[in-house]
Amino acid sequence: MPDCAPPLAEVTPPSHALPAHACDSHFHVFGPADVFPYAADRPYTPPDAPFEQVRALHRRLGFSRGVIVQPGCHGYDMSATLDALDRGAGQYRAVALLAPDADERRIAELDRRGVRGVRFNFVAHLANAGWDELARVAPRIAPFGWHVCIHSDHASLIDLLPRLRTLPVPFVIDHMGRVPAQQGVDSAAFRALLALRDHAHAWVKISGLDRVSSSGARPFHDAEPLVAALLEAMPERLLWGTDWPHPNVAGDMPDDGELLNTFLRLCPDAALRSRILVDNPDRLYRFQP
Repeated sequence: MPDCAPPLAEVTPPSHALPAHACDSHFHVFGPADVFPYAADRPYTPPDAPFEQVRALHRRLGFSRGVIVQPGCHGYDMSATLDALDRGAGQYRAVALLAPDADERRIAELDRRGVRGVRFNFVAHLANAGWDELARVAPRIAPFGWHVCIHSDHASLIDLLPRLRTLPVPFVIDHMGRVPAQQGVDSAAFRALLALRDHAHAWVKISGLDRVSSSGARPFHDAEPLVAALLEAMPERLLWGTDWPHPNVAGDMPDDGELLNTFLRLCPDAALRSRILVDNPDRLYRFQP
């Protein structure tokens, strides 16, 4: 039985048309479990959220590109993600959970299929490989132009950032480091995040407003100052994503249209929107023309 709520069936329409080739840079594909079973040791059991469901959401919102983040419930089995990449006809890319014994041949195969990075979890309630494994993987993926994707929380973020700066590959911080909104933009953790503007290989996803909101209530207004501060500090290395279908939500289930409209309102400049939704993901994930 699923222990996560499903995403909303209906979402708010976007307030503005998105630029051509706009990219949802963070979402997941779950199952369907009867075709792509969940891992036996999974940290949670979601309801099915297959590729065709998120592709329909993208069409409603105006996205033609996206980045699938391999979820912990599927473990190292990339079957559902690779199937989605194949069906996405070049319009989708992915971030993997890479088995520790994956060799150069496996990485090359994943790269050919559209994988562009490896995710590591440093959040307490999720399976956590730890820094040693990350440090071993980074040199292996460097020749392929991949990055590491970091799912941290505010407790782990400050310790991780100096180490991440030493890596031979770019790194992406998911969900604004999950710094709680109530701590504010002047907290030590968020100041450390903002300092990444001076590191050329550091990227941040302005996603997961519900995960950093201290109220947990839509539309998560208390998280908006964090987004605004990042937009001012480092727009050339920001990515935006829905985090659909929002596994393990503690408060209100996010409305993906509301999340998008919050970004559009906080980023009214059309050129800057295009940079974050089109140019930045194109650079990092290498979409084909």
